[in-house]
Amino acid sequence: MQLVVARIGRAHGIKGEVTVEVRTDEPELRLGPGAVLATDPAATGPLTIESGRVHSGRLLLRFEGVRDRTGAEALRNTLLIAEVDPEELPEDEEEFYDHQLIDLDVVLADGTEIGRITEISHLPSQDLFIVERPDGSEVMIPFVEEIVSEIDLEEQRAVITPPPGLIDESEAVVVSSRDEETGEAASGDDADEAPKGDA
Repeated sequence: MQLVVARIGRAHGIKGEVTVEVRTDEPELRLGPGAVLATDPAATGPLTIESGRVHSGRLLLRFEGVRDRTGAEALRNTLLIAEVDPEELPEDEEEFYDHQLIDLDVVLADGTEIGRITEISHLPSQDLFIVERPDGSEVMIPFVEEIVSEIDLEEQRAVITPPPGLIDESEAVVVSSRDEETGEAASGDDADEAPKGDA
């Protein structure tokens, strides 16, 4: 089974290095020297990683045969794809591969159905579940412990405890720190809305 493990970003320097947006929890395993990766678009690869290093918090890779900035820039936006055994599981029990999470039912603690995970979006700050609701709309749910309380692969479901307004915007709580100090009602620009699902 093939999994996208990174996306190539801009060239770094003049010796063929590129920045990469990591999309795996195991970069040392998937993106180590000697790893041979398929690509999307396919014509760009396969690419063999020659070396890697971290610079200013970002992973930099150099591929065999890419020796200058021009060659590195030509790889920009290419997806790197690793071949993974479908039975293989992450070493950490609290971690999951994307393919384990896709199509899980998303439910509240009381069993109320929210929808089905159709995509995992990997952002620099956190991962997001893209959930398709029964009516066809989508909601984004941060994959953080405070919100996703349980992943049950046997039951094929993800149990969530969303804050008010994440699933239903009409439940959003309007808060003003001035209210707490003075007891005055919040109005106009004084009110800060709670984060919503599309934040």
